[in-house]
Amino acid sequence: MLIAGPTASGKTALSIQLAKELDAWVVNADSMQIYKDLHILSARPSPEEESQAPHFLFGHVDSEQPYSVMTWLEDFGAVLSQAKKDGRPLVVVGGTGLYFQSALEGISLVPEIPEDVRQRWRDASQDAPSEELHKALEARDQVMAQRLRPSDTQRIVRALEVVEGTGLSLSLWQAERSTPLIDFDAAMPVVLLPERKILHERIGRRFDGMVKQGAVEEACSLCAKGLDPKLQVMKAIGVKLLADAAQGRTSMDWAVEKAKTETRRYAKRQSTFFKGQLTSWPKLDPLNEQDVELFVASVKDAFSRKA
Repeated sequence: MLIAGPTASGKTALSIQLAKELDAWVVNADSMQIYKDLHILSARPSPEEESQAPHFLFGHVDSEQPYSVMTWLEDFGAVLSQAKKDGRPLVVVGGTGLYFQSALEGISLVPEIPEDVRQRWRDASQDAPSEELHKALEARDQVMAQRLRPSDTQRIVRALEVVEGTGLSLSLWQAERSTPLIDFDAAMPVVLLPERKILHERIGRRFDGMVKQGAVEEACSLCAKGLDPKLQVMKAIGVKLLADAAQGRTSMDWAVEKAKTETRRYAKRQSTFFKGQLTSWPKLDPLNEQDVELFVASVKDAFSRKA
């Protein structure tokens, strides 16, 4: 069972409901909920919620530890193997679409690109128009240049950093993929997509709740570690904003509203990915109780027929 959706869409509640109904394990597929030091601001399930079903890959990574899609696939593969041995179904839940996509389709085996190479091309993308970057790619990798539109800055930059960092075209790396871990036909996937206005209201209420639960203290504690600001954990929405406000660099009210705005924008990017990349996944409004009841009933029926 795969449950994807933007932040604050109700994934946790549905995942726990299904896990209890199916006697399943809940597995995290969110790139921020992996971190030990990011419980509140990543909206990880509470201890009470986790006590209702076995949870895996939540809060298991140290903040300073690099963590990639490939690392998640390795961790997920280990949980999947154990679940098969124990005869337990899985409910994989999260907002990181690339995790789901990689588990279903495999991932190109591109080695790590040196950080200086990545940063150089990302800096270049801030200064040079996309057409100029496309010409630079054409001089280095004609195959990828022909595949990519001159306006597709993000993919052009990726192709440039790969060909410089590895000496090989991204097209060659893309031909080598890891083995998919999940069979789509047996996965029972769903994307939660509540109405945008309601989602925005939920985001606002949830962030207010985070502040009351100790999000400011969590942000300050994380920043006090003196970690590299380029680390993924330090880019979590609200970390720098709340820590700066706590130090008096900005007002707390401004920081909270700014964090809400950034969260809404993030939710929009997530929704765009799910709609554009997970096109064959059924969509569900998690706030429509009747539709949710029908969906849960259909999942239970499907699992009973498999048993």
